[in-house]
Amino acid sequence: MKRRDFITIVASATAWVATVRGEEPRVVGSLSAFSGWMPGSLAAFYQGLKETGFVEGRNISIEFLWADGHYDRLPALAAKLVGRNVSVIWASDVPSAFAAKAATKTIPIVFMSGVDPVKLGLVESFSRPNGNLTGMTGYISVAGPKRVDLLHELLPAVNTIAVLGNPGNPNVRTDGPDIQATADALKQRVEMLTASTESDLEAAFAIMVQHQVGALIVLPDPFFISRRDKLVELAARHTMPAIYPFRMFTDAGGLMSYGSTVLDQNQQAGNYVGKILKGAKPADLPIQQSTKVELVINLKTAKALGLSVPVELLALADELIE
Repeated sequence: MKRRDFITIVASATAWVATVRGEEPRVVGSLSAFSGWMPGSLAAFYQGLKETGFVEGRNISIEFLWADGHYDRLPALAAKLVGRNVSVIWASDVPSAFAAKAATKTIPIVFMSGVDPVKLGLVESFSRPNGNLTGMTGYISVAGPKRVDLLHELLPAVNTIAVLGNPGNPNVRTDGPDIQATADALKQRVEMLTASTESDLEAAFAIMVQHQVGALIVLPDPFFISRRDKLVELAARHTMPAIYPFRMFTDAGGLMSYGSTVLDQNQQAGNYVGKILKGAKPADLPIQQSTKVELVINLKTAKALGLSVPVELLALADELIE
């Protein structure tokens, strides 16, 4: 039995027990474009819930729905949660947030985003989101340009960099201009590539080799996170220096990562879900912006790629994997 099937069975059993006792079960709907959980993320979410007095299996149950990387399935999954009349929807990524927003104007939605939710049109402002949405964002305005700068510091002779995004993720259009502007200032050419399947990933790396790309920036995306081992393997096979959005990529053998800490966002999301269950309105809960950013460098991978990391770059790193 798959773990997610087991979780669903447990959640259903919890609701049944509550009904037998004459209690009204509070059900939280969890919607994700992933095929599973990032390491530690569910535990962090549970911790946030616990801080507000909610424990799964005791006073709430959670219905978990995954799109398994197929973003076109999200609208039907969101509609299923709406039909279930859940108390809150937790949308753990941007594509899920948009699907949930399209499915309901009344059920509160707590989302997580790696990009600016105001630019995306998810909410009206950080301080007053309005409507039935609020959430957390790891958006840092300088993250995209900073990744360009970090690659340039490591590889000053590189003339062409690739940016890999998922065409189903709006950050392709929101992050691209800032990255392009920074690359222009460094007199670097940018090759914009997209992928939403494993065969697309293979094709994207083939294009990088054909176009003599010298380094790669991977944008934040649920599909990429779920295929991080494949991305890291392709980068190693093609000797492509790459910088990723989260440290889980460097833990998997990627060269560098620069971005917000996902576990912190998950904990904040659990906290917000708990507050809404207690009566808070999403419109009154400001968007929480991540303040924790980390640079991780995998020195083993650098050595395998034949790269010598400058002392200045080593000094900037929050952690070195040796």
